[in-house]
Amino acid sequence: MAGTVKPTDTKTRVVGHALSRVIARCPAAWSVLARPVRRFFDERAAGWDTRTGAGTATYLAPLAAATGKVETDPERVLDLGCGTGEGTLFLAREYPRASVRGVDVSEAMIERAQAKVGLDPEARFAFRVADAADLPYSDRSFDLICQVNLPLFHEEIPRLLRSGGRFLLVSSHGADTPFFTPVRTATALMERHGMTLLDQGSVGDGSFMVFGRVGEAAELRGSRSLG
Repeated sequence: MAGTVKPTDTKTRVVGHALSRVIARCPAAWSVLARPVRRFFDERAAGWDTRTGAGTATYLAPLAAATGKVETDPERVLDLGCGTGEGTLFLAREYPRASVRGVDVSEAMIERAQAKVGLDPEARFAFRVADAADLPYSDRSFDLICQVNLPLFHEEIPRLLRSGGRFLLVSSHGADTPFFTPVRTATALMERHGMTLLDQGSVGDGSFMVFGRVGEAAELRGSRSLG
């Protein structure tokens, strides 16, 4: 699979960066953009994993590094923009006792994700079609929210995150990822909602950011200094 991965073409990267900026600055614009974006991914769902290498160690390395920065194992995990589910399945393996949910706006992507699910008698993980700008979950439903290669829908994440929870913003190819939000922009947007950047890093071509609530972040820094 890794040998067949094609680099993102310049047009796709430029358009993806532009969409990410628009959604970050004006979330209401998503109501207009959602339909063409959904159609784009529906049309490309077949063969997605082969073209992007979505399940490879290289692709998932930044997500793996980000989960290494999470201090406690979560009970409920949400993977935003899960695509064909490779990141969601990684999270399910990483946190074997957690309930893991993957959502994506593309029905075709979700169909492929569901096809990867084997026997799961405890219904520990599941996929569903949902819009990241208007998620069908109640407030403070998740201990850990992750997104890989997705525009930043910064209004929903703080609503859904439980006290002590973490948000992981991951880009598999760093600034070359089509849907990419720079650290400075992401930090400013999340601070509007009482969240702060706890950690960041890069692995290979990819990058990640870890966010938590402001008060909890101060407590964490204090405990680290005492240690």
